[in-house]
Amino acid sequence: MSPEVPPPSRRALLRAGACGLLGAAVGGCGFMPADKPAADRLAPPEPRVDGDLVYFNWADFVDPAVFKGFEKEYGVKVIQSNFDSMEGMVAKLNAGNRYDIIFPTAKWAQRLARGGRLRRIDHARLSNADAVFGTYTYFTDPWYDPGSAHTVPFTAYKTGIGWRRDKIGDLTDSWRDLWNDRARGKVFLLDDRDEVLGMAALTLGLDVSTGDPGDLDRITDLLGDLRPRLRGFSSDSYNNLLNGNAYIQQAWSGDMAAMLNQAEDPSVFGFQAPKEGTPINSDCYAIPWNAPHPGTAMLFIDYMLRPENVKKNIEYIGYPMPVAGSEKVYADLVEPFPECLVTQEDLKADAFFRNGDRAAEEARDTAWTHVKAG
Repeated sequence: MSPEVPPPSRRALLRAGACGLLGAAVGGCGFMPADKPAADRLAPPEPRVDGDLVYFNWADFVDPAVFKGFEKEYGVKVIQSNFDSMEGMVAKLNAGNRYDIIFPTAKWAQRLARGGRLRRIDHARLSNADAVFGTYTYFTDPWYDPGSAHTVPFTAYKTGIGWRRDKIGDLTDSWRDLWNDRARGKVFLLDDRDEVLGMAALTLGLDVSTGDPGDLDRITDLLGDLRPRLRGFSSDSYNNLLNGNAYIQQAWSGDMAAMLNQAEDPSVFGFQAPKEGTPINSDCYAIPWNAPHPGTAMLFIDYMLRPENVKKNIEYIGYPMPVAGSEKVYADLVEPFPECLVTQEDLKADAFFRNGDRAAEEARDTAWTHVKAG
């Protein structure tokens, strides 16, 4: 296990993508460039050094040692910028900022690709691509990017419940555990629209991304019943559990895995993927249509897929990377929390957050506002 583990909760400021927040309808409206990109601006780039790497990602999501190795091998600099939400990432793109490599989640990758904002990626030009697509066949044709024509998967993760065994004992493997009487006033939900609405939807046996007004009424009623038991909404699951502010916390599996590096006694904590279903997501490597150095971006993707770099990064960030041969590295890391593992069956369970049409997204925004207002 790497001794240089970064600070907690690399997704602490994540907000779920709400199409209505950007005035965008389904399928990527609102993401189109002012002028339609020329065909050569969307064509697959060749892996070659064509300048420094302008990198845009969540903070602290690549091991610094991996960056240093890439810079040394290719004689380039990595120029880093960070975002704290998917909306923030897209706002920067819409404002004309130019990056070589970005990391959208699945539903945002779909919007960007449909909006003509991503270069195509020829997997045959990546010497390590078979380690992904030859083993993790789900990603050969994912729903969000047919044929993975514009993306390569970076991480995969699930959402579940983290808790303090020393405070409330064992749980029942259900989202209903958030209502645990022993944890009353010490329960946090993620500060994330899709995650909170999705959790309630799964609890009720509904589609995780439902935008149906009747479904959303049931969801807000259920969350209204939970609301008095909450301490609040926070995506800093790592710290909330460590410092005892939370006895139960809706949490991303990767943050729970990262917490293991800081916990004096991991047996104090637990993580479960509830039986009603757990949301699954994936971050992707993607190259914007106006990337100044797309060749260097291709080299970086290929470099990140090398086995030694996959190992370093998994141990550093706590999130699994769907690359053949890395499974034991992650399994060893999360041995105390085996439900952090993300399998091909998890990916096929179809519990990804999906893009809805304008009416559905606006209905979800309204429901979320109602839930947050209490």
